[in-house]
Amino acid sequence: MRLMQNTTQETRESYRERLSPSLWMLVTIALVGPMVSLVFAPVASSIAIAIGAAVSLVLVVLSILLAPVISVRGTVLHAGRAHIDARWLGEPEHFTGQDARDRRTRDIARDGWHLIRGGIDGLVVVPLTDPDDPMRSWTISSRTPDRLSAAIRAARAAG
Repeated sequence: MRLMQNTTQETRESYRERLSPSLWMLVTIALVGPMVSLVFAPVASSIAIAIGAAVSLVLVVLSILLAPVISVRGTVLHAGRAHIDARWLGEPEHFTGQDARDRRTRDIARDGWHLIRGGIDGLVVVPLTDPDDPMRSWTISSRTPDRLSAAIRAARAAG
């Protein structure tokens, strides 16, 4: 039996990024384990160490696995649990540095949808053209905002 891969334009993924926590955030999350082991230290030190290590491992793995994923599949932009067809997307703009910080704070679109993660500098703002959508734009954190913008442009052109 020969398995065929579906590579049609509708299902092919042109961009994928997991917004996992930064290394420093993972270290901070892992520090919960030693605190938990202190709670169990009066019972037995070996059990306390094992429980603390297990808690650290579970929390770090969960924080990575549960991090939102941004992807462009065919002509659909997925950001976390939300998705939108590229025909409703305007021209994306990508920002880094101070421009991205301004877009996340004082210049944030109050009538927009946001998927912003701390520790990720880049940002992509995509205006929406759907007149029935109450959101006017999507603001998405990205470690590679230029690549995400290019993938959105390609999805718009394909749609």
